[in-house]
Amino acid sequence: KNIEQRFIELQKYIDAESQLSRVECFDISHTAGEGTVASCVVFDESGPVKADYRRFNIRNAAPGDDYAAMEEVLGRRFSRLDREAQAGDSKIPDLVLIDGGKGQLGQARKVLQQFQLPGLKLLGIAKGISRRAGQETLFLDTDEGLRELAVPTHSPALHLLEQVRDEAHRFGITGHRQRRAKR
Repeated sequence: KNIEQRFIELQKYIDAESQLSRVECFDISHTAGEGTVASCVVFDESGPVKADYRRFNIRNAAPGDDYAAMEEVLGRRFSRLDREAQAGDSKIPDLVLIDGGKGQLGQARKVLQQFQLPGLKLLGIAKGISRRAGQETLFLDTDEGLRELAVPTHSPALHLLEQVRDEAHRFGITGHRQRRAKR
């Protein structure tokens, strides 16, 4: 019930036309540019959908190039989603959350424009200056460009975004550490 309330609150902030039911969050993880891994976590109104979590070993981006890594992971994820949609079996997210600022969001916007998914919202969450929870900067991709969202620190919507972002971060770091240990 708590997660459902958070979804409803978030819907108000991002001006979603329909009820949010699926959020996918992407994060890039590496150590000094080596062993780059991207993570994708999925939440719906009941919480994490762990069966839909995915990790992507980044192959084509230069070490440490988070923008190119984000472009690669989104291209791979939405190419697959496009193929599934043509087969009639896809789970298109209502909101794509990017762990990063304007640069990563710009890359995401460029990739997602290729797939022309109507109703898909794109939101970036960047750490604040002090890198503490509650001081994040949110950027919503709109037709007019990027718009900074002002969400109060006590808002359930912000808590949901932080929870999803933290889970993507945790999942990505775990995959990166496993890949590094294996090597």
